Amino acid sequence: MTNQIAALLVLALMSWSGTSLQAAEPPKRAEPVAVIDSPGEVLRLEVGLDEGRANYSVRRFGQPLFAPSRLGFLLRGVEKLERNLVVTGTDTRHVDETWEQPWGESRLVVNRFQELRVHFAETLKAKRVFDVVFRVYDDGFGFRYEFPKQRNMSELIIDDELTEFHLIPKATAWWIPAGEWNRYEYLYNTTPLTEVGQAHTPMTVRTDQGLHLSFHEAALVDYASMWLRRVEGQRFKAQLAPASEGWKVRRQTPFNTPWRTVTIADQAGGLVESNLILNLNEPNKLGDVSWFQPAKYVGVWWTMHLEHASWARGPKHGATTAETRRYIDFAAANGFRGVLVEGWNTGWDGNWFGDGNDFNFTQPTEDFDLEDLAAYAKSKGVHLIGHHETGGAVSHYEQQLKPALDLYARLGVDVIKTGYVADAGQIERFDRSGGPVMREWHDGQWMSNHHLRVVQEAAKRKIAINPHEPIKDTGLRRTYPNWVAREGARGMEYAAWGNPQNPPEHEVNLVFTRMLSGPMDYTPGIVSLQGRASPIPSTLARQLAYYVVIYSPIQMAADLPEHYAARPDAFQFIKDVAVDWQETRVLNGEVGDYVTIARKDRHSEQWFLGALTDEQGRVLNVPLSFLSAGQKYRAEIYADGAKAHYLDNRFDFRTEQREVTADTVISIRLAAGGGQAIRFVPVE
Repeated sequence: MTNQIAALLVLALMSWSGTSLQAAEPPKRAEPVAVIDSPGEVLRLEVGLDEGRANYSVRRFGQPLFAPSRLGFLLRGVEKLERNLVVTGTDTRHVDETWEQPWGESRLVVNRFQELRVHFAETLKAKRVFDVVFRVYDDGFGFRYEFPKQRNMSELIIDDELTEFHLIPKATAWWIPAGEWNRYEYLYNTTPLTEVGQAHTPMTVRTDQGLHLSFHEAALVDYASMWLRRVEGQRFKAQLAPASEGWKVRRQTPFNTPWRTVTIADQAGGLVESNLILNLNEPNKLGDVSWFQPAKYVGVWWTMHLEHASWARGPKHGATTAETRRYIDFAAANGFRGVLVEGWNTGWDGNWFGDGNDFNFTQPTEDFDLEDLAAYAKSKGVHLIGHHETGGAVSHYEQQLKPALDLYARLGVDVIKTGYVADAGQIERFDRSGGPVMREWHDGQWMSNHHLRVVQEAAKRKIAINPHEPIKDTGLRRTYPNWVAREGARGMEYAAWGNPQNPPEHEVNLVFTRMLSGPMDYTPGIVSLQGRASPIPSTLARQLAYYVVIYSPIQMAADLPEHYAARPDAFQFIKDVAVDWQETRVLNGEVGDYVTIARKDRHSEQWFLGALTDEQGRVLNVPLSFLSAGQKYRAEIYADGAKAHYLDNRFDFRTEQREVTADTVISIRLAAGGGQAIRFVPVE
């Protein structure tokens, strides 16, 4: 009875005070100042102003995906560019076009988006102005800042970029740490998004509802790379790689920042099939690049990682005239276009790691006859692949860059692998001969400009570039198609000496993380399955699947010639597999677990399929509906044997042939840590 009286008293008091019995309504969201929908109305991006601060938010099929996320900059010596903003106007446009890649995962690329340009101005006396341009696709969005030339902002020294990404649905992330010593060469962490610290991009996320997102950037030119630093919860902020002077970026107006990008897909494979990053780059600036030919190559490389030979001169020197001739003969006999040779030039003796000031890029060692070998390779229809290891002494390399490229151009060397072996933050820079040495990050603004200088100078001489220990890929291969591949992750060399070695889930992770940025020179095909002191955690069939799953227009058959001679059945697929593609399909896959990819050769009617799994064995039923209807194909299958296992039965391997059509559904059995590769050849 007492409780009933108390309740009546509360009702009476609420009635007397005018208080409603209904639940309080949530605060109303401020009306956006601009809105843009994707072409298919999948995404809606809204731009807002909150007490003079700019932000953006995103909905997908009407459901909130990104909460209002901040925009702006902290600048050196002047007031930050973030408060007291007004919108002075907006412009929109629609683009629906198809363009052709000179080489790539697919020949034709559809570029279809809605663009919103928002003009911002300050209300303060400085009255600085800038635009933010948003491009919204059905499978994601990108935005960048554009600064026109203006009296009140002729130069920007950026101490911090305030760009945010505030994801709403709870999610899991696959990520590697940024700002650490080993550049991009880490195994991927799989954690709740709320446990990410500071991450490199691409960072891949899957929400609890199964939506997949990839955070990255496009068209990184004359700017510092963007890391992602978690601020709180699932709110992330752009963290720019620092410069030696202490700031992050220094630019004269007018200029544009790189695009900040989010790719979005219902299935993990949709992230791989998306061309959002490429589409946000400018078209080809080089014109006809038919002089670059996608191809496979071999090289004097794996033998050094096994410590059978050395980069340095001496009794174990690998880059000798006789050894290189052996590799040229092997390449010619087996249809490989290129032969890479590391350790050919002076400077490799002693401790060159992180100290490359002794490297001479035009002086061969006394036991390496560069002129003779270039001529011998040409007589065999083979090209030498050049190698420029800097040891991090980048200014020293730039002093020799033009004569080094001239030498290679004269000798017919049309692909160069560059290297930047030094701890992160230890790149050597000096702005004049004899000047003070400064230390830069591999992905800071100065190195962004260095890589582009190398690519542009190489293009003048019809030479393609493949950097290792690089700056990350942001799609600039569209603008400069001679930037053909790069490393930028834990590659195959960790199978030789890594502690730990790359586990089977690593390459599956790469497909849905690192590979979303562009081609990787992973150097696959180690059919011996043996590192320096321990077996490689892989089945034999898995090494073949890499050629389809891990894309590069230059693919290395990285093992030793004698090891391929011992495994002619597996080697046959490496000889047959294409490297340039008409079309790519991701048939299935989950991040870190498994993936199946089919690609059609650009120069024939053949298709190739590669499948990988992690440490768990799997059976995947795969429809072959990607094949041409009404056409019969011979499926040449390279598969794990019935008892194969990546730990204790790595060489259990089988091959078979069968006839299939587009109506066939094949069962792909993958051993633990295994894979499968298939070549589909049309049959008359």
